[in-house]
Amino acid sequence: MNTLTAKFRTYWPLIKATQTGLLLSTGIAGYMSAHTAPDMLVLLGMAASLFLSISGSTVLNMWWDRDIDMKMRRTQKRPTSSGAVSPEETLWLGLVLSLLGVGWAIAIDALYGLVVFAGLFFDVVVYSMWLKRRTCWGILWGGISGAMPILAGRVLAVGQIEIIGLLLAAAVLFWIPTHTLTFSIKFFDDYKAAGVPTFPSTYGLDVTRAVIALSSIIAAASIGTAGVMIGVQAGILRLMVVLSSGLLLLSFATVFRPSERVNFSLFKYASLYMLASMILLSI
Repeated sequence: MNTLTAKFRTYWPLIKATQTGLLLSTGIAGYMSAHTAPDMLVLLGMAASLFLSISGSTVLNMWWDRDIDMKMRRTQKRPTSSGAVSPEETLWLGLVLSLLGVGWAIAIDALYGLVVFAGLFFDVVVYSMWLKRRTCWGILWGGISGAMPILAGRVLAVGQIEIIGLLLAAAVLFWIPTHTLTFSIKFFDDYKAAGVPTFPSTYGLDVTRAVIALSSIIAAASIGTAGVMIGVQAGILRLMVVLSSGLLLLSFATVFRPSERVNFSLFKYASLYMLASMILLSI
């Protein structure tokens, strides 16, 4: 038992539980956005398949990026870069989780499974393996993969890809630059040491901050429009407006009053904003 516990503690950081949980919450919100009385068995199956798929793609990314993780101070203690887990173990774990997750998703519903697979493919193959080390625009495809869970949840609920699902996906897609670009500003030296191109290193801080502000506007507009089309209660919609206002204020502050403190505040608030928005949509 102690050996199993030790193994679990070693493997657990590979799935980046906070990131995985946030993406899972978007999938649940996408499903709940179309239901007042959801089928709990379907919801649980969806949550499990999404958790496995997202975890699998994250582990595979850890396996692929272990060499650059060793060069960055913030990632040097990850199990893959510290040597706590071998590359072979990491690869097998990522493949097993991915196959279980996507296979389960396809068994639940073919179109839902296709969207889940697309998210994994865009994240691991297109973003991590192909574009991440070549161009800063790789984050666009990383953003598309991050938008797939909420689209998948909506697709499972309504049986098709429709405008509300695309708006919810757009909200996540354009939220992701707010999160990742503030991160790339904060850890500019780390990415430079690893040779990973970022918006700050390619276009400079001013352009990066402008992109953050613009993407925040689009994200807030997308989720607000989706909320109206879904027909969320007026009180919940007002709360979403307040949350979006906070995001926009911090985003514009990074443009007109840039500082490390403002950047870090936006980075933290962006995650809380998305989680709170998903909870409100689920209600």
